Formats: sequence, structure tokens, C-alpha cells
Amino acid sequence: MALAKASLTTYLKTGKYMKVPSGLPAEMINRKAGTFVSLKKNGELRGCIGTILPVRSSVAEEIIHNAVSAGVEDPRFPPVTLKELDDIDFSVDVLSEPEDISSPDQLDVKRYGVIVSSGYRRGLLLPDLEGVDTVEEQIDIARRKAGIPRGEPIRLQRFEVVRHT
Repeated sequence: MALAKASLTTYLKTGKYMKVPSGLPAEMINRKAGTFVSLKKNGELRGCIGTILPVRSSVAEEIIHNAVSAGVEDPRFPPVTLKELDDIDFSVDVLSEPEDISSPDQLDVKRYGVIVSSGYRRGLLLPDLEGVDTVEEQIDIARRKAGIPRGEPIRLQRFEVVRHT
């Protein structure tokens, strides 16, 4: 998505966050929502950071900040460099508000993302990810991300996304 790429490019060149540009669709300016920005290089994950619930004043601001975080703050990867930017594909997921569910039967890996929590630990997995084919895999990955062992009781939530690539 162009806004995410422009945001990371601006940050890498100036060390500063870009301002929200004019001319964006009203839903990006007037709406608040959590967003995740994912970076892929040669089809492999290169960074992914987001917010489950909105922490900024608009979707556009969420994207701007999360794009920078995905590029330079994801602890799983070294910071993205300017030289790499042309080889990176950006996608942005705008999240619906999470809803509590009582059973894994209420999940569908293609349609819903999952949030698994126990106490202060919380793991999230976006929907419709390559290689994640079952609800059990989806929950297990989210558990691992949160550091919640199998067998420990968990709270399940689901959410939908609008994915922009």
C-alpha cells in the first residue's frame, strides 16, 4: 500500500514520521481502527507490526506509525534499509473490533483472525495467511507468540480485516 511505503521511506530518509497527506479517502481520515502493516521481501516475511485497537486519531496515522514500526522495530528482523525498499511488498490490514467467542468452532482461518490471551499475555494471528490451514494451527501459532503453553486456559477473540496490498 502506497501510504505505508511512503511512510517508511520518509522515516528512513529523514528520521521523522511523515504527516498525514491530503487527498486520502475520508474513511482513512475520519475512522479509527487497529491496523497491521506487513512487509515481505521475495515472498518472505520481513516485518509485521500493528495495533489491535486504535491508538491514534485515524486509520491513516495508524498506518504511518505501524509501517515505520514494521520496518525498523520488529525484533525478529534487522531494520529495513533504503536500499531494500524497492524489493519489499507492503500490505495493510485494517481490523474490525475484536469480539469474544466461546469456542474455536466460531473461527474460520480464511475469514477471521484470532487473539489468544491468558492474563497479561496475548498473541494475535491475522486471517488468511499462507501455510495456516486449520483453526488448530491458527490458535497454536497465536499461543506460541504469546508464550501461552498448551493446556493453559485461554480467552479467544476473533476479528475480520480489510486487506490492502
